[in-house]
Amino acid sequence: MTEGAIQEINILIANRVPPGDRWMLVDENGKPINGEVIEGIIEAMSEYMRSNDFKGDYRLSPLAGEIFAVKETYLEVPKVKPKKYDLYGEL
Repeated sequence: MTEGAIQEINILIANRVPPGDRWMLVDENGKPINGEVIEGIIEAMSEYMRSNDFKGDYRLSPLAGEIFAVKETYLEVPKVKPKKYDLYGEL
């Protein structure tokens, strides 16, 4: 029998372009996708959602100027069998 745990993976999707509320979408290596600056954080998340068919949560790091998409994966953790000792007649 196995038990499971949910692991969250934060994927960087956009960086802030100063000044103001301007964002640029980035690829998995943190490089700008098309060089287009998007006005507004909601518009940036919406653009990512539409271009990647993403339906999930976002994590914001405003001081670092980053937006992350949160993806969840289910990890199976095998259940550890308790030790048995012949001293107590369990074997």
